[in-house]
Amino acid sequence: MQSSTSTRVSGSAFVGPGVELGVGVSVAPFAVLVGPTRIGDHVRIGAGTHVGGAPEIATERQNDAWDGDLDHHEVVIGDHTVLRDHVVIHHGSVRPTVVGEGCHLFSHVYVAHDVQVGNGVTLSAGVSLGGHVTVRRGANLGLNVCVHQRRYVGALAMVGMGTPVTRDVPPFATAYGVPPRVHGANRFGMSRAGLGPDVIEAVTVLLASGRLPASQAGLPAAVRDELDWWSALPDRVAMAATP
Repeated sequence: MQSSTSTRVSGSAFVGPGVELGVGVSVAPFAVLVGPTRIGDHVRIGAGTHVGGAPEIATERQNDAWDGDLDHHEVVIGDHTVLRDHVVIHHGSVRPTVVGEGCHLFSHVYVAHDVQVGNGVTLSAGVSLGGHVTVRRGANLGLNVCVHQRRYVGALAMVGMGTPVTRDVPPFATAYGVPPRVHGANRFGMSRAGLGPDVIEAVTVLLASGRLPASQAGLPAAVRDELDWWSALPDRVAMAATP
């Protein structure tokens, strides 16, 4: 383990070989961290949280990382991220499993192998992300949302509690229900992210018209970038919208 003197690790926590801890990290009692894993600065890791461990794939080698038998792609946790109690995050099978900066993963969140979580994402208690899922910056997933493997959730999207996400959620959208549907724009989330009323209205019109993913002139670069990302997805299976 490599760590800063300002980092605090409970005596009952386990930090194994191949784990790098940044400055000002807090590791609570009974947390387990196994390598290869990199934890950024000022990360808080709650009681009973497990970071690292072999991908849950039947054909992948199940190694004893706790004993120094390091294998698979690393877990990377960005600066200022909070992992609350009993969060589970697994190593990648083909790429690192990444949780970005400034994220909040609440109690009992499960992040499977190869998942990519952007900056500023909130995963409420009980959220499960299947393998290879991508969640873009600023998205907010409610209690017990379950995302099918290899699905995408766009930036600043809001997914309502208990939603089974079996198709891809566009950026800036609100999605909920069983079966899940897109119900317009996440106006509150866009406003909280600092987007102005004109931009929010333009994105709302795009979602309502079904013309997303077409990028539109006049929108901020950050918004155009997310629309272009959505447009370029080669395996996109868009979630249906309400009439």
